[in-house]
Amino acid sequence: MKKLQMGIFAIAALISVQSIKAQSADEVIEKYVTALGGKEKLLTLKSVKKVGSLNVQGTDVSVILTAVQGVGSRNDISVPGMGDGFQVVNTTKGWDFMPFMGQASPEEVSVDKLKSSQSLFDIQGSLFNYKEKGSQVELAGKENVEGAEAYKLKLTNKQGVVSTLFIDTKTNNLVRSITTVKTSNGEENTEVTYSDFKKTEDGYVFPFSQAIDRGTIIFSSIETNKPVDEKIFTVN
Repeated sequence: MKKLQMGIFAIAALISVQSIKAQSADEVIEKYVTALGGKEKLLTLKSVKKVGSLNVQGTDVSVILTAVQGVGSRNDISVPGMGDGFQVVNTTKGWDFMPFMGQASPEEVSVDKLKSSQSLFDIQGSLFNYKEKGSQVELAGKENVEGAEAYKLKLTNKQGVVSTLFIDTKTNNLVRSITTVKTSNGEENTEVTYSDFKKTEDGYVFPFSQAIDRGTIIFSSIETNKPVDEKIFTVN
């Protein structure tokens, strides 16, 4: 009887701990959503167009990111003297075309890259309504990001793609994301650090600085809810 009571107590304690973690994660996410303007505001975000530049070894590369919620994402890249390229992804396919990296024509991306790239057109944020999207989130403690304390959240979406997201404990902004991507060479981590948060004319909050492995993209303008021809998310 004593062993049975101890077993029941252990199970109850485990369930209690899991409940606290889930509640804590949801509390962090709730503050994050509030920092972005709140649930009702985010639900009205349907499209975004970001115009910026990335300095690569002294050359300014033009970058235009366009996305429609739940439909598709397109990244147009222009390198002076080397041509224009793009990265496109929609709900079923994706393509890369980088002439400055030796590609002669657009190539379809792998299934694994497609899965990891589809988060690009979830412009309302992967943490927003994550349960309805079939994702799971757990709170994995805190870490220091760029000198500031941040909550560490592990998100696994319904495709099985795992992302580690860091939410600043003071500003409640998403300051870093690390996504594990499967490639032909094995698993690779794609890390992005976000800063310089500003509110657009429509009242949405975005980071105007986005640091990646090749440098930092500085956005000069971010427009929201403008008409977008969805044909740009396909390649014929």
